[in-house]
Amino acid sequence: MNAIALGPLLISLPRLYAVGCALLLLLSARFLLGLPRSAQQRWFTGLIIVWLVGARAGHILLHLDSYSAAPIEALKVWQPGYHGLWGMAAGLVWTAWTLRARLLAMGGAMAMLVAASSLWLVMVTLAPLGNTFAVSELPDITLEDVDGNNVHLPALAEDHERIIVNLWATWCPPCLREMPLLEEAAQRDGVSVVVANQGEDLLPVVRYLDEQQLVFRYALRDPSQQLMAIFQAPGLPTTVLFDGQGNTLDVHVGELTRAHLDRWLQD
Repeated sequence: MNAIALGPLLISLPRLYAVGCALLLLLSARFLLGLPRSAQQRWFTGLIIVWLVGARAGHILLHLDSYSAAPIEALKVWQPGYHGLWGMAAGLVWTAWTLRARLLAMGGAMAMLVAASSLWLVMVTLAPLGNTFAVSELPDITLEDVDGNNVHLPALAEDHERIIVNLWATWCPPCLREMPLLEEAAQRDGVSVVVANQGEDLLPVVRYLDEQQLVFRYALRDPSQQLMAIFQAPGLPTTVLFDGQGNTLDVHVGELTRAHLDRWLQD
């Protein structure tokens, strides 16, 4: 899992790690750099902004094909998509410029920034709070589609190289924002997309799909939220990627981006 639930809040683990590393950097700088308070505040505030801009720009440049198809998505800064190394590079440039008159403090600040950024990258890679999957393969359950036909999930692996199972609801804004992306993915060869509505009656599901003119071969209903329990999903949307043998490849909690979905289907 890449997110945890704190009460009603769904918090991205990479962002949680980033906040922790930023606080550690702030405390270390306060006690070790010996900067005047105003100078430290200016450096650190600017560092956060520059790091975010650099990390976002780096991610966009590395996934230019995905963002060129929908440039407006580059401005959706609340979505996942930040490259730590680019952010660190931008932060080092900012630190060198801001503290150029204090060489000793500049060297210390650069070392702390490299350490904090490296720690964040290690935590994102190892995911100490969520590095296991609740399921190892497509669950052996049968659900009904919106037309009342039974769909046995493991049977989908017989004819597809990738199976995407998305848990959603009509009351969930990020779920609705990613539905067009999932419909696009369902048109790709060798890809099967299952959108399994969680806990709602048939009428609002059919009405939403009709109003938005969304067509899915596997638009399923899960009124008792079996998949939520099986996947141990902390919230919606939750999307699970399976290979052609039905084995779990990855789990994503929260809104999908085009770049993330492209990486899933190109790997």
